[in-house]
Amino acid sequence: MNRFSVIYKVKKQYAHILCDTHSEATTALRKLYAKKKKIPIGIYDAKTELFYWEPIRQQRFDRLTVQEQGKLGNEMITIAQALRDQANPWRPNDSQWQPDILQRPVFLIHD
Repeated sequence: MNRFSVIYKVKKQYAHILCDTHSEATTALRKLYAKKKKIPIGIYDAKTELFYWEPIRQQRFDRLTVQEQGKLGNEMITIAQALRDQANPWRPNDSQWQPDILQRPVFLIHD
């Protein structure tokens, strides 16, 4: 159920494509190379909360220090999670609703 997000840039803004499987996400990432105005960044896995860079960016990423890799990786994960939150806003289920004052039980006091 939309476990993967393919992250790319368009007009200096991050965007994403939701995919169910890793192979579907990889295919979507490859298709972005043919789009001139879309710059592929990588794939985010919402279940494991890991980010997989597209191959060219992975080579650049591998040359960074461990601290730089951690910072950049966390930034991309935060961006991916924010994009996913925008696409699927949280709505409480029935058990998470706080009862309204009018829905609380009323106790009658008998004389």
